[in-house]
Amino acid sequence: MRSQPPRLLAASLLVALVAAPLAIPASAAEYERLLNGTFDSGSADPWWASAGVTNRVTGGELCASVTGGTTNPWDALVGQNGVPFETDQSYTLSFDARATTAQTVAAAAGESVSPYRGIARQEFALTPEKQRFTFTFTSTLDFPDAGNGQVAFQLGGQAADNTICVDNVSLVGGVKPPGGVNPNPTRKVQVDQVGYVPGLPKRATLVSTATTPQPWTLKNSAGAVVASGQSTPKGADVTSGDSVHLIDFSSFDTAGTGYTLSVGEDTSFPFDISADAIKRLRYDSLAFFYHQRSGTPIEAQYVGEEYSRPAGHVNVAPNQGDNNVPCRADLACGYTLDVRGGWYDAGDHGKYVVNGGISAWQLLNAYERASRIGDATAYRDGSLAIPEKSNGVPDLLDEARWEVDFLLKMQAPDGMAHHKIHDANWTALPTRPELDDQPRRLSATSTAATLNLAAVAAQASRLWRGVDATYSATLLSAARKAYTAAKANPAKLADPNDGTGGGAYSDDTVTDEFYWAASELYATTGEAAFRTDVAGSPHYKAASLNRGGFHWGGTAPLGDITLALVPTGLPAADVTAIKSAFATVADQHLTAMAGMGYATPYDNSTAGYVWGSNSTVLNNATVLALAHDFTGAAKYRDGVFEALHYLLGRNPLSTSYVAGYGEQAMVNAHHRFWAHQNDPTLPIAPPGSLSGGPNSALQDPVAQRLLAGCPQQKCWVDDIGAYSVNEVAINWNSALAWVSGWAAEKSGQPPTPVADCEVTYTANKWQGGLSAHVALKNTGTTAWTSWKLGFTFPGTQKVSSGWSANWSQSGADVTATNMSWNGKVEAGKSVYIGFNASGGGADPAAFTINGKSCKTS
Repeated sequence: MRSQPPRLLAASLLVALVAAPLAIPASAAEYERLLNGTFDSGSADPWWASAGVTNRVTGGELCASVTGGTTNPWDALVGQNGVPFETDQSYTLSFDARATTAQTVAAAAGESVSPYRGIARQEFALTPEKQRFTFTFTSTLDFPDAGNGQVAFQLGGQAADNTICVDNVSLVGGVKPPGGVNPNPTRKVQVDQVGYVPGLPKRATLVSTATTPQPWTLKNSAGAVVASGQSTPKGADVTSGDSVHLIDFSSFDTAGTGYTLSVGEDTSFPFDISADAIKRLRYDSLAFFYHQRSGTPIEAQYVGEEYSRPAGHVNVAPNQGDNNVPCRADLACGYTLDVRGGWYDAGDHGKYVVNGGISAWQLLNAYERASRIGDATAYRDGSLAIPEKSNGVPDLLDEARWEVDFLLKMQAPDGMAHHKIHDANWTALPTRPELDDQPRRLSATSTAATLNLAAVAAQASRLWRGVDATYSATLLSAARKAYTAAKANPAKLADPNDGTGGGAYSDDTVTDEFYWAASELYATTGEAAFRTDVAGSPHYKAASLNRGGFHWGGTAPLGDITLALVPTGLPAADVTAIKSAFATVADQHLTAMAGMGYATPYDNSTAGYVWGSNSTVLNNATVLALAHDFTGAAKYRDGVFEALHYLLGRNPLSTSYVAGYGEQAMVNAHHRFWAHQNDPTLPIAPPGSLSGGPNSALQDPVAQRLLAGCPQQKCWVDDIGAYSVNEVAINWNSALAWVSGWAAEKSGQPPTPVADCEVTYTANKWQGGLSAHVALKNTGTTAWTSWKLGFTFPGTQKVSSGWSANWSQSGADVTATNMSWNGKVEAGKSVYIGFNASGGGADPAAFTINGKSCKTS
């Protein structure tokens, strides 16, 4: 769950309303149509301000500072969009208002987009003394919830600056109860709109109150029936509010596009049977991070003209820059930091260490896991559309480094890390990064941020050891310094009220971050002091792993994952206990999913569906994926794909929460640049961007207006203003990248056999060449009679000579086979080989022996 305070909505759609005749009908229903008219929360949201106007909530009032020199009243505005109106119905607008200097203002109702039709307008004379104003009118237009209806105060046309304050703003009237409507149409037959992988289960959900099985048909793109069967009634599904049946068409396995599933007159969205889409998603989900880069231009050659933009926050006007950022005024830290770079956290321009930490970790862990027990060649140099794609370093490491370098910059002189850096005040929506004119400020250092830095820097040091030894040493030094500082300041917690201009990201428990950081440092160094901290933690041996999953504020399982994947000196029984815990929790997920209408690894028993629920689904899918890695059991792999099916359309809203994937996919993410809904010149969310997903707490005004009374899984709307359900965030996309990368690796494959081999690779490098020593260990129970080693160079390396094996190379792919005298390797024994090579680059990430992926050490 993200820590997200209220934020201003758009100020880009200016309305110039014309006075309309006023009429007073006999009666009107008592439905309140405006949100947050009392400003009691301290937030202005969803009231926006136009150019030349700055909104502030102070003393329980919304006070607008208006720049003078405008010509027309509508040249300076404060308003609220999405206000519902019904034709021929009566409405009464009332409010308290005052002005620092006496001024006439107008209150207006009408249309927020061209042709800006007016419903009603009336002028009021404001004085420094607060007064109550009321007027009643009949609507001549019809606007639904979240439509183009608007109420605005017109404050312009004055020569001098002024401040106008309003309070207790109310619009009462109409006969239709507000809320309860999601504008996206739904289907009765819910499928993964993207596709099902051949060889894996294929299931859909039918919405039906029928108590008997219903006949279904599967048709190909030509409309021919290719399979048929009967649904299985499951009854009421409380989380979605639907009565459902299960449709299982796993027996049909012919690859193709444009399939549809029908029951009677109801037909699903089309879908494919193919692994192609999940393999594309592996890269599109990672492309999100280049889009979110701060401090560098986003170039058209990598993202296309539509998504290209100048660098943000590099001290080019109107930016005030991230190169010399002071602490918040009340902190008086006495220094500034150059914190350029990193990823923008979400739909705003803030950068947060505790959220950047888990995001960078997940990308790095995806690479480390693939390197040790999977296939890291998918992330080789040149695999991503990024500027670093030809530097000899795996691209996933390059992208992660953009954030890791930023985390290093957030370290204070005393070793602690600043919690975050963002604007002094919330910026309007939309605001392109290079047009942000707000001053930037560092928040206080915190123990949680410092431990995030320690954990990720230690993890990155381990992965860069064979890529750039100097950088690896720099990372480890920063990690040690941070860990020492955190132990000296074990309870310096982030201020939960530090939510102006950026999210608070407060966290009052940091024992999990201590365990995570100690685990990473121990896995990297093997030092006894870190081992003592790991084993002495209350989180040791996956004690905190449960169906609730992990997230930016609950990071202990990240340490468990590292200890399970990276060989260390821990007792074998303890490592086994950690791996067993993943299987235990995975089994709990599968048991719960079996009873759901829309199978999802999500525990809603305590808090319902929370902010960023989709990331929780994916982090729990990660637990399932690792359970499969540790056991080889197919049921866990299938559970991962069920989670993806839910996200890609098999859900009660018939919606894919991943932009660009599916017939009805998320479009209007809450984002200050991907803001097409508010400004047609700006783009929609790019393919591979993940929406936060259902949030039954309804923590923003648009969600409150539209979704009152929604069942938990239906508390979502594709609206740019609905930030508590439809924002994007780096820690949500990092979870998607991890899971989609894992799923792409597994697509169409049988369960991975437990590895019976281990490869140890060490290389001595010099400018233009290297000498490598490779140990192949038989970790199985039977002898090898022959062996064949395979791996791929990620850089420019070329084998020039070798020993103790027959060496060959085709492109980047290298093969070594046994000699006549060393083909037999007994169980538990090793054979030692080596080679010399020209060129340079990172060490190979993954190895196979006789076609099986091997562990690495």
